[in-house]
Amino acid sequence: MARTLDAILYPVSDIAAAKAQFTALLGVEPAMDQPYYVHFETSEGLAVGLVPNGQQRGMTGATPFWTVDDINGEVKALVTAGGTVAEDVHDVGGGKLVAIVNDAQGNVIGLAGA
Repeated sequence: MARTLDAILYPVSDIAAAKAQFTALLGVEPAMDQPYYVHFETSEGLAVGLVPNGQQRGMTGATPFWTVDDINGEVKALVTAGGTVAEDVHDVGGGKLVAIVNDAQGNVIGLAGA
């Protein structure tokens, strides 16, 4: 099963302040700038996202997102290995599926369907 780390999402409480900070850090303007999500593309191909109220969705800090071939199978494998589902598989728009699983130590693992 192919796995690629291609995004990291940050939960934020002040989207305007976070957007200004990440614009300065990354040296690029957001590729997507909406009240519900701000998305940056780095020159290295890593997506950096800002998620307003992400803490309410179970994001306790920066969350890496792994793109996988079979998101449902990966969620099942992580749960079998002792993880718990924090956010079940769902479409975030355009057919893109995501899920969040907490591992047995409480670390947050983001998954995105390929």
